[in-house]
Amino acid sequence: MASKETASALEIRHGRPYLGQTFQVGDTIDICGVKVQTIPTRHTIGSCAFFWENSQGTRILVTGDVKDYRNLPRCDLLVSEANYGDPWDNSCVFDDDLDSFWDALNSGAAFGAYAFGKAQRAVSLIRGMGYFGEIGMDPESLALTEALLPSCGPLVDFRDAPGTSVVTFSNLSSVRPRERFVLTGRTDLNYRNIRLSDHLDFRGLMRMFDHLQPQGAIAYHPEGSRSRLLAHHLRQIGLDAVSVDQIEQTVP
Repeated sequence: MASKETASALEIRHGRPYLGQTFQVGDTIDICGVKVQTIPTRHTIGSCAFFWENSQGTRILVTGDVKDYRNLPRCDLLVSEANYGDPWDNSCVFDDDLDSFWDALNSGAAFGAYAFGKAQRAVSLIRGMGYFGEIGMDPESLALTEALLPSCGPLVDFRDAPGTSVVTFSNLSSVRPRERFVLTGRTDLNYRNIRLSDHLDFRGLMRMFDHLQPQGAIAYHPEGSRSRLLAHHLRQIGLDAVSVDQIEQTVP
């Protein structure tokens, strides 16, 4: 089961029909007799959280990846992503660098971005900042953006675009503009970074927990230490919390 936008993205990315069920984000869906509410999280177009109440009256919220938590309801048990959940890692605390993005856009720069999610956000920002000319894109990013972003404006193949382009990292070396940036926090790419995240940073995660007021929490995604570190921090501030791998270790 997937949102209509996610199903469309899967079809474009994998080149074959999506055969599961679809829903519109905001719908209440039935899963094996359980009524589950879907709520947008603004991570990617079509991303959502899932909220339901079990037979004991426990309100459960599974967030998925989150950029905007403001529409999420209070819950008893929160299952939360932990992408930037390490309070001891300075890279987990950041603000989106919209000023640098604006300056780069005005210089006619090209941007490297993930084809699904980040590319659509970049195009939306470019239009919101008042640029309404052609934007060059690689074929996958272009197909996804036209399918998911109705207000995308004129898009062309990046090989035909003399100015601003948004392409995958592998295509960035082939664009015409000399000024090139990557829209990511990654440091393993040979281009200057402009930080535009599709996730909450650590401070945002803590604000989300305060907003949702859960009694308990399970941290998941990504695998490795970050989920455990978030769970540890939550226990330190008085919340009953574990990571998914800790459940596997403790439940016989």
